[in-house]
Amino acid sequence: MTHTIPADATLDEIRAGLAPLIADNAAFDGWSEAAVALAAEQAGVDGDVARLAFSDGAIAMIDAWFAYVDAEMARALPAETLAPMKVRQKITALVEARLATLDPQREALRRALALLAMPQNAPRAAALGWRAADLMWRAAGDTATDYNHYTKRALLMAIYTATITVFLNDDSEDWADTRAFLARRIEGIMRFEKAKTGFVKRTENLPSLSRFIGRLRYPVV
Repeated sequence: MTHTIPADATLDEIRAGLAPLIADNAAFDGWSEAAVALAAEQAGVDGDVARLAFSDGAIAMIDAWFAYVDAEMARALPAETLAPMKVRQKITALVEARLATLDPQREALRRALALLAMPQNAPRAAALGWRAADLMWRAAGDTATDYNHYTKRALLMAIYTATITVFLNDDSEDWADTRAFLARRIEGIMRFEKAKTGFVKRTENLPSLSRFIGRLRYPVV
C-alpha cells in the first residue's frame, strides 16, 4: 500500500501516514528511530519532522500503528456492512478485520507487545486495549452507558488480548486455530450477557434493601 503524505501535513497526519511504514520496518529495526527514519525516507518526509512527530518514542509509534489498525477496521466494515449482522457476528468480524491488518506485521506486533508488557508501560497498554474494545463495541452498535458499558469492554479487551496471543503463534491455514479460539470466547461473552440479562429481569422487581433502609431512616410523612 502506498502512503502519500502531503507536504503541508500536520504532525498528526504525519504520524498517521508513517505508522504502517514504521510497523513494516519495526520487524527488523524494532520500534526505533531507525524505523522512523526509514519510513520517512520511504514516504518522502523530512527526517527531522518525522523524529519530531514521534518524539515520545516507541510507545507513541505503537499507539499510532494501533490507531491505523482502528481506522482499517472501520474502513473494512462500515456501518452498512455490519447492520444486518447479529451482535456476535459483528464482534467476530471486527476482531478478524483487525487480525487481517496485523497479519503481515506479526513480528512488529510481537515486538510491540513485548514493549507494552513492561511495567512502566502498563497504563498505556491498558488504555490502548480499552480503546480497541470500545471502538469495536461502538461499531457493533452498543450504546450502553451504565455498568454494562464497562463490563462489555473489559470482557472484549480480555478476549482480544488472549486472541492476539494465540494469533501470534498460529501456523494453521488462514489462522483457523485463532478463529476457532475467538469463536469459543465470543460464545462465552454471549452466554454471560444472556445470563446477566436474565438475572436483572428476575431481580428488578424484588424489594431493594437500600430503599428499605432509606425509608427507615427517612420515613415518608
